[in-house]
Amino acid sequence: MIIKDSFISFIHGLQDEICAAFEKIDGKATFREDLWQRPGGGGGKTRTIGDGNVFEKGGVSTSVVHGLLPEAMAQQFGVTNSQFMACGISLVMHPVNPFVPTVHANFRYFELYNEDGSLKDSWFGGGADLTPYYLEEADGQHFHQMFKDACDPFGADLYPKYKQQCDEYFVNRHRNNEARGIGGIFYDYLRPNADKAPETLFAFSKANGDAFLKAYLPIVEKTMNLQYNDQHRDWQAYRRGRYVEFNLIHDRGTLFGLKTNGRTESILMSLPPVARWEYDFHPEQGSPEAKMVEFLVPRNWIK
Repeated sequence: MIIKDSFISFIHGLQDEICAAFEKIDGKATFREDLWQRPGGGGGKTRTIGDGNVFEKGGVSTSVVHGLLPEAMAQQFGVTNSQFMACGISLVMHPVNPFVPTVHANFRYFELYNEDGSLKDSWFGGGADLTPYYLEEADGQHFHQMFKDACDPFGADLYPKYKQQCDEYFVNRHRNNEARGIGGIFYDYLRPNADKAPETLFAFSKANGDAFLKAYLPIVEKTMNLQYNDQHRDWQAYRRGRYVEFNLIHDRGTLFGLKTNGRTESILMSLPPVARWEYDFHPEQGSPEAKMVEFLVPRNWIK
């Protein structure tokens, strides 16, 4: 098995599967596809959707890029004149209905080469997390359970470990460590070694990618037709403001892409179409909005 080729095939197939599922459940909007080329090598497929019955804005993108390692990364890895290959899928969906959660996921694979073209290093990364505006606890349990089920065959310690990493990563530290949402799993720099063959790490990434629709779609189907009003939309826009803050201040992928002259339209497709900020706002005590804030701390979702 050539891991690079297998992973590229996996992300393109997953992109097709997810886009088809989202178009079907939306019933109105369809994805627009932009093919783009990266100066220096490779390119990608950015698919966006908007103004639908279910999804107000979203994107599901794949990229396969290669060439000379950008200077910022070369300094980080302590190498010079190195070639690289990076491939991955990234998605964010912002629904219309405030009772439907926003969702984010990405799965990626990276190879670093010596000057003679031989493989120097490689690693896998990825994960998925949920950002609700209103939440029934059972839906949070379901989302986490699907990824626990995907992780468990590869080791009972993996879901708790990668859940914790997700809890620690998706946090607005400038907002008193307020979580962006209710988490999920997040892993990075999973390198093949004597204990974990590259084929095993690929299978692990694929299992989690395949779990995404099983984790998210049942929640969408359950909540997409719930009645909502302007107050619900205002709260959704306010919480989306926190989403924007995280992506522009803390998210490593966003910051790296912008600092290395990545494709800005693809990088910022994760931002919601409408957000708001209100000075020193606090939800009314005992309200559903206040209850949602109580969920924005690490907790055990698996009963």
